Amino acid sequence: MQKKMQIALKEARKAFEAGEVPVGAAIFKDGILIAHAHNRCEKKKDALAHAEMLVITQAQQVLKSSRLTGCELYVTVEPCLMCAGAIIASRISRLVYGIEEPKMGCIYSKMFLYDVIGQHRLEIYGSILAEESKRLMQAFFSNKR
Repeated sequence: MQKKMQIALKEARKAFEAGEVPVGAAIFKDGILIAHAHNRCEKKKDALAHAEMLVITQAQQVLKSSRLTGCELYVTVEPCLMCAGAIIASRISRLVYGIEEPKMGCIYSKMFLYDVIGQHRLEIYGSILAEESKRLMQAFFSNKR
């Protein structure tokens, strides 16, 4: 899991360098990287351009399917409600994230995703390379203050 999370962290660093909130994401199918993205809300002037939304769209284009069954999503920060909904709707099989997001996170922090998930089965793993993700977020927001 850590090697795959390193790819998401690389994307988060790209977001940081671009002045975006440093969130990165990567999707794997059968252990192979098929998509990667980072936050681009500021650049695109689009509140929906979260790393998770962008990477899900890329993976769907690669697989030519709206269903990402059998795919793993790695993201550096716990997804928000919008992204959690997209994860469920796209039928991703495994979610792995770095740090919890106490203000907007909707996997465990603000709500428990399994309370609304329905029949879709999603494996969830948190705190993978959490320190690296945390340091990046802290550096970003300390520069903003």
